[in-house]
Amino acid sequence: MFRIGCSALAIGLALLPAYAQTPSIGWDQQKAEILRHYRSVIQIDTSNPPGNETKVVDYIKKVFDAESIPTQTFALDPARGNLVARLKGNGSKRPVLILAHTDVVGVQREKWPMDPFGAVLKDGYIWGRGSNDDKDKLASNVMVMLLLKRNAVKLDRDVIFLAEAGEEATPHWGIDFMAAQHFDQIDAEYALTEGGTATLEDGRVTVVQIGTTEKVPRGVRLVVNGTSGHASVPRLDNAIVHLTAAMTNLAKWETPMRLNDTTRAYFERLATISSPENAARYNGLMDPARAPAIQRYLAEHDPVRYSMLRTSVVPTILKAGFRQNVIPSEAEATVDIRALPDEDITKFYDEMRRIMADPAIRIEPLPEERPAAPPSRIDTDMFHVLEQVSKRMYPGVVVLPTMSTGASDMARLRAHGVQSYGIGPAVTDTDRVNYGAHSDVERLPEASLYKFVEFTWNAVIGVAASR
Repeated sequence: MFRIGCSALAIGLALLPAYAQTPSIGWDQQKAEILRHYRSVIQIDTSNPPGNETKVVDYIKKVFDAESIPTQTFALDPARGNLVARLKGNGSKRPVLILAHTDVVGVQREKWPMDPFGAVLKDGYIWGRGSNDDKDKLASNVMVMLLLKRNAVKLDRDVIFLAEAGEEATPHWGIDFMAAQHFDQIDAEYALTEGGTATLEDGRVTVVQIGTTEKVPRGVRLVVNGTSGHASVPRLDNAIVHLTAAMTNLAKWETPMRLNDTTRAYFERLATISSPENAARYNGLMDPARAPAIQRYLAEHDPVRYSMLRTSVVPTILKAGFRQNVIPSEAEATVDIRALPDEDITKFYDEMRRIMADPAIRIEPLPEERPAAPPSRIDTDMFHVLEQVSKRMYPGVVVLPTMSTGASDMARLRAHGVQSYGIGPAVTDTDRVNYGAHSDVERLPEASLYKFVEFTWNAVIGVAASR
């Protein structure tokens, strides 16, 4: 009995992060520097297009040079650089990669109550484009590298830092270029980047969502040709009529529900913290008899979770005609498809043709920006550390592995076998919807910035520090 107890204790201790072996950080003393770097990178306008990400690379390189952290810059275009830094471990374990993109989406300045690149502090928030996407992760990763170096932390793994260009719809400048031509510089067992979040309720973090997979963007154009002519003479091959009928059929199509390891664990864990009514719904998704009615409820009341259950098909652009009295010879629709990670897209297109029921409609796939890749596992050391850090920092929190309905550069890393996890700072649901990534006005609670840096530090230490 005593021997069994000792064995269990030894196993448990072996699984714990190496907090006791690493220096204690005075986080209050770090706030000024965290804020300085965060505001500095927001104040550099890297709207994509055109990007100009090298301006941020130059800033970070100067910071790292001052601390004798070696860096390398890689670029297809001198204005769109990618910066890599590496702190060496003892090589007993494969590296961990911490990355963030340096570009941001553009802004409509008239919608901002302040300079979108001013990094203004107001009402307990830092306001600015990139404050959520993705310069919070960038500044956090910079601080992790600085603290590792200053404290001479002994590492079992190399810690690799990547500041990458072009994530916002132009990954060929960044992750595609790095993976194709310089993958040896970023090859790692684990990666941490954007793609997760934490939920603030009444000042307390209640849920931490760790991104472990994401849908795959697979847009198409639907094109139909007909005979042009005078609109006073109706024609059976009217391109607009054919296209709208096909789109109506697609709108009625409920693609099949399919859970994967991530979404199954997500709904099971979500049920444990939900009201009895919602818990019954989430658990009922596993019941074939109840699932259809539950899906209809989610489609009406919770479209994000509805989308997590299936490959989605959403029309976004229609083009046809140029004059009222002319029947056009061509009509087309752009359709945004977000496929489940294991979707056989060729078979899916065949099913689309069957649903549209019109051989005149051509499906023309749009260029693929990101590859399909299997979900990252939830039984790895990295995921276990993320769970432990979450529960240690936020007692009573529930950790949910999450499938993003959007897309990130983790797709390219997962396709190369890197187990990649999305993390993010704590925000309220209101902030996430109204002031989050790509919103008209973007902001982040100042207090959440500091806690996120601490979270990232603990996660990196937990998986990389020598024990």
